[in-house]
Amino acid sequence: MRTGLFLVAGLLLLAASLLLGRLFSSNVPSAPLIAAVVFAGSWLVIAAANMWLGVAKAGYSAVEELPIFALIFLVPVAITVVLRWRGL
Repeated sequence: MRTGLFLVAGLLLLAASLLLGRLFSSNVPSAPLIAAVVFAGSWLVIAAANMWLGVAKAGYSAVEELPIFALIFLVPVAITVVLRWRGL
């Protein structure tokens, strides 16, 4: 359940980032790219913090948390890459 909520939160943050990139693209042509990079960096920090909480507080090992971290981080970032590749 928590993993699903994190994925939804990541997709919502992605949508907000892409929207901000589009809004500022008329003044700053590279704004969509900057928004995508900022999203990926901030999402990496959020996903890493989630992994740390799983290891430090919930008692999981790092090996158990690594696939969850990869899922939480890579799905929204992969969608970001695909959307940027298609020019959206």
